[in-house]
Amino acid sequence: MRHLLTTISLVLAAALAACGDSAPEGAAADGATGAGAGAEPAAAAPRDRVHVAAAAAEGVSAGDPATIPRQGAALAEIEWSTMFPAGDGWRAFEQEFVFNNAAEPETLDPHLMTGVPEHSLALALFEGLTSHHPETLQAVPGVAAWWEISRDGLTYTFHLRDDARWSNGDPVTARDFAWSWQRALEPTTASQYAYQFYAVKNAEAFNKGSVKDIADVGFEATDDRTFVVTLAAPTPYFLDLTSFETLMPVHRASVEKHGSTWTRPENFVGNGPFTLAEWKPRDEIVMTPNPHYWNASIVRLTKIRAKAMDDMNTAYNEYLAGSLDWLKAIPQKRVDEVQLHPDYYVWPYLGCYFFRFNVTKEPFDDVRVRRAFNLAVNKESLCVETLKAGQIPATGYVPPGIHGYAGIQGERYDPAKAKELLAAAGYPGGEGFPEVELVYNTSESHKQACEVISSMWREVLGVNVKLLNMEWKVYLDDVDNLRYQIARAGWIGDYTDPNTFMDMFVTGGGNNNTGWGSPEYDQLIRDAAVEQDAAARAQLFRRAEKILCVEDLPILPLYFYVNQGVLRPRVKGLAENIRDLHPFQYIYLDGPPATGKGK
Repeated sequence: MRHLLTTISLVLAAALAACGDSAPEGAAADGATGAGAGAEPAAAAPRDRVHVAAAAAEGVSAGDPATIPRQGAALAEIEWSTMFPAGDGWRAFEQEFVFNNAAEPETLDPHLMTGVPEHSLALALFEGLTSHHPETLQAVPGVAAWWEISRDGLTYTFHLRDDARWSNGDPVTARDFAWSWQRALEPTTASQYAYQFYAVKNAEAFNKGSVKDIADVGFEATDDRTFVVTLAAPTPYFLDLTSFETLMPVHRASVEKHGSTWTRPENFVGNGPFTLAEWKPRDEIVMTPNPHYWNASIVRLTKIRAKAMDDMNTAYNEYLAGSLDWLKAIPQKRVDEVQLHPDYYVWPYLGCYFFRFNVTKEPFDDVRVRRAFNLAVNKESLCVETLKAGQIPATGYVPPGIHGYAGIQGERYDPAKAKELLAAAGYPGGEGFPEVELVYNTSESHKQACEVISSMWREVLGVNVKLLNMEWKVYLDDVDNLRYQIARAGWIGDYTDPNTFMDMFVTGGGNNNTGWGSPEYDQLIRDAAVEQDAAARAQLFRRAEKILCVEDLPILPLYFYVNQGVLRPRVKGLAENIRDLHPFQYIYLDGPPATGKGK
């Protein structure tokens, strides 16, 4: 999708409005369970075929069991080898795909990952019970060939495929999932994303230590090929969660033998379409096809090189020189130039760019100061005059594009009110206000945004904010441990439901990282988790969002993302979608490498 700047906002709004359709025609009716009348499980299908529920997980945002995608009468066959018709022309070209992943990964352990750069790699190296359709994002079979969902929406029975293998040839079993899920939930693992399991019965209690016996948690391997999950309440997006990296399996023998070094190339064993060949710190990660992957016949790339360039200007120059096939972000100061490149694209993105406040330290322990800093930012100007790609100014936290949910409208730019609040907090005209630091991970676009916003604070409030850039791992560690005052942040939806944004800010949440908590907010999120009426559930989330973004303001929402980059025309099988998820097994190259300046 390549557009002139003047049309970007209109196209973005239309695309966002189109997202989140309900289950397509032909989806299983309420109460349908099992493989359906006369249907055969996927294990009996030809090798290159799998069964897929013809109901999209995308857009389901309420807890009504009738809306939950089921394997059943709606089974549809997809022949993966023809999903992206390519003929044989691609075979004439070397299948080495090079892209910039923007940062050195913090870890390759899926239970410890928290960032977008790591998530991209997880899609290549691991696979969960389910995976994502590369275009629609509906849940499709992964390690599980098929599944059944009980009539009440509480019990999921996953049937694992016989040919699922680890990259060393070991079978992937239901017991691998049971052990891996327990590992991710163990308090000693300290997985920040452990809360992704909380839809499972007693998972939260086990993670927090009040339930001691893993047998009391709602999952078990009844045999090597059957994994049964019991939920605390119907969860329409659960099949989306089973595609997420925290719920992916790890190879027990490798973890137990090598400890924290199991993710080194010489020790690595994964179950994804690719395996880890090389890890050159601060340079690149090289991945090659996993010969034991159950669907290896559709994998066309022979090598993936994920570069770790955090300087987008350098990365764009590498793209112009022909060294990269895909650049997932662009240098903000060259946005006008990049938008003229024929390979430029801008897509909707389910994400919010915001700042965190550390509310445990002065001066941001005072909500009046936090509100003043929010009201002093002209977000319209930031988006239109600085960012220039159709980003949407944010006064709430949940982005548009989620079916059945309209987020709140919070407070807008109001310099007079901002000055009044800062004066009420004891800092009239900024007098006596301490110099504070705004930290961000190294990126030209982050730097530019932070510079513009800090100048707004100086102009409106009379305060000085020092900018401090950090390498990705250091930044994550400082934010996790509240060693900051203001921190740049961004959140991309892990599934298409308001909960993926809202539940991270419960008191003590693994990705809260503000020191803030609210008993009312926590209760609203708990109530939303079990509310079955879609309208009532949306109201609970809106009340929680108002607390978060208007009343208490531990975060400062700035804008809703768009996804912009440059992509070679020769790259096929990489489809536009609202969450920027691109399973690598579908990508291939249908043309020669680019060469020369501007190519």
